[in-house]
Amino acid sequence: MPSDDLSSLRVPKALRADAAEIAALIDEVCAEHLDDEYGALCTRLLAKLARKRPSPLLRGERRIWAAAVLYTVGSINFLFDPSQEPHLQADELAAATGVAKSTMANKAALIRRLLQLGPLEPELCRRELLARHPFARLVEIDGLIVDVRALPQPLQDDARRRGLVPPWPGPASPR
Repeated sequence: MPSDDLSSLRVPKALRADAAEIAALIDEVCAEHLDDEYGALCTRLLAKLARKRPSPLLRGERRIWAAAVLYTVGSINFLFDPSQEPHLQADELAAATGVAKSTMANKAALIRRLLQLGPLEPELCRRELLARHPFARLVEIDGLIVDVRALPQPLQDDARRRGLVPPWPGPASPR
């Protein structure tokens, strides 16, 4: 991954070399077993970890961090569910990364706790899953929770621009 991509994700300069190595490991696995969208989501999560103070990436093996990032994004997107496409078993992901399954899962649990990530985390969901996400487009306006797609187009655009809701595929208004 070029360092300018990491700088656009606001990865601190001191961590760009480490983050680039971890990203390269992630990209290898994504190219062989997953897809580009998984790679982009993993890179986004990696950048969040690099920006965390103090960054947990400063300690531990890069291969383990790569595996844990893949596992975290995979679990958010139901990668281990055979009905999903792409699909990979946790054992297969462990073999692809060269990291023990328990080590990978434990480090992923640390990531979820550290960044307070829940299931179906909108920022780390694949587009297809995000389109079906039940809460991704809900915003609070004066104490009332509304679906942003029911708002006038200028307000929808403003909510997306401000990062209040993730971008979504398809039509902007509900069907």
